[in-house]
Amino acid sequence: MPDRPYVIDEMISAKTIAARVEALAADITAHFADTDKLIVVGLLRGSFVFIADLVRELRLPVEVDFLEASSYGNSTQSSREVRILKDLRGEIEGRDVLVVEDIVDTGFTLSHVMHILQGRKPRRLEICALLDKPARREVPIKATWTGFEIPDEFVVGYGIDFAQRNRNLPYIGKVRFTQNAG
Repeated sequence: MPDRPYVIDEMISAKTIAARVEALAADITAHFADTDKLIVVGLLRGSFVFIADLVRELRLPVEVDFLEASSYGNSTQSSREVRILKDLRGEIEGRDVLVVEDIVDTGFTLSHVMHILQGRKPRRLEICALLDKPARREVPIKATWTGFEIPDEFVVGYGIDFAQRNRNLPYIGKVRFTQNAG
């Protein structure tokens, strides 16, 4: 449990998210209209709610797979090493692949994952991110489709956590640390 009291201020409503997911799915469906099957790769864990809603809106044959990557290092300076904790189950060579991410922040982990996946020779490889924080970018990477561009705020909800809490919120909220959580 977090050791500092905090409150969560709603930033993006569940209704706004649902409308944006529907629009993203329409754009993705049009882009991949000629595919025989789109492999949708969710980056765990934060993307699981987004990917579930997104694939239900896609009007394409889809296969869903997951990859979990972790950047690790001490809390003051990242080692910039990326470990793959869970790899894809299936092959992507010659296939159409959509990587679904919750937040593009520094871009470091996503860039590393995209490099690995590109080496597996997919036919097409695109990115859909729910949130983009361009103010934090350290590596030049941009999603093909982005749900929302947000300022450099610590956010939770809609699958995104703070110390494994708040993933179940139906909206995106900004975490605000307080003296008293009331």
